[in-house]
Amino acid sequence: MSRSWIKWLALGLLVAAVAVGVMRALSARQAQQAALAQSQTRVEAAVELAASDMVKAQNRELAQTLSISGSLKAVNTALVKARAVGELQGLVLREGDTVKAGQIVARVDDTEYRARVRQAQEQADSAKAQIDIAQRQYDNNKALVDQGFISKTALDTSLNNLSAAQSNHKAALAAVEVARKGLDDTILRAPIGGIVSQRLAQPGERVGLDARVIEIVDLSRLELEAMLSAADSVQLRVGQAAQLQIEGTERPVQARVARINPSTQAGTRGVLIYLSIADATGLRQGLFAQGSIATGQNSGLAVPLSAVRTDKPMPYVQTVEGGKVVHKSVEMGARGQDGNATLVQVKGLESGAQVIVGSVGPLRAGTIVKLTRPAGN
Repeated sequence: MSRSWIKWLALGLLVAAVAVGVMRALSARQAQQAALAQSQTRVEAAVELAASDMVKAQNRELAQTLSISGSLKAVNTALVKARAVGELQGLVLREGDTVKAGQIVARVDDTEYRARVRQAQEQADSAKAQIDIAQRQYDNNKALVDQGFISKTALDTSLNNLSAAQSNHKAALAAVEVARKGLDDTILRAPIGGIVSQRLAQPGERVGLDARVIEIVDLSRLELEAMLSAADSVQLRVGQAAQLQIEGTERPVQARVARINPSTQAGTRGVLIYLSIADATGLRQGLFAQGSIATGQNSGLAVPLSAVRTDKPMPYVQTVEGGKVVHKSVEMGARGQDGNATLVQVKGLESGAQVIVGSVGPLRAGTIVKLTRPAGN
């Protein structure tokens, strides 16, 4: 009897253990299902978007543009060079000083050049005296020939001497002009008005012929020098408008294509273009500028470029359809400007599609979207 009781007790304990195990398994499964349901609830949690967070894909007239960048250059610049050899004197201008066209900026020691002028003048005066002597001899011989005292050969000789003296005098006068030109070259004048950008020599320095002394820039007219590819340059025409952003300035600067180089640059195969700046007030040579040139108009279904996402193999936009986020793959086309916004033409969307703007960030496909109501509604 005692053994039977022990068997039943063991069986009861086994049944109880199995029941406890089953209860624990059921409890764990219920917890897992609850966690899964909670996770799904989080995935399907609605995202609130304002009306400003979405734009409609619409047909738009886009301004076709070409991006450009480069440095500003003065249209008129000049290097004042020494035209005579000697000691540089009187150079007081420094970088930033203003000069006027024709202003004397420096001199070269003219002692030697003044002596050359005097020497040439003395030789010219001597040649003039020889003319007077030859003229008197000719006049005397002519009178003697008329009276029959000498032959005509002597008269011809005196005439030749007179012609030679006159030629020598003309050569001496030309030498005087050359000497005076050399003296004038000792004075260095500014060929244009503007501002000194570089001082390349110092007073007292002995300068050689064509030695650079100062550089002058005229900041009243500036232009942008930029390089485009040969293919892009085909779209350009003189007179096309451009908008530039120049470093150090907040306001956009208007410009126009002034010149297009007819040849490509060796090595780069690029084409240099030059844009005239409408208002150069406060600008400086060498400032970096970037912007775009309007080359034409194009129409098509367009969205903001920032709304096109590229974190997948194919570009796509996030749209709202049936209150949920839908990812739509798109094919991008031409870009253009609509005011200050950059738009891109796309294929793969329908006109009027609600596109989420790029500033919202990435959203999971299927996310529920709720629109927030404006305050006061």
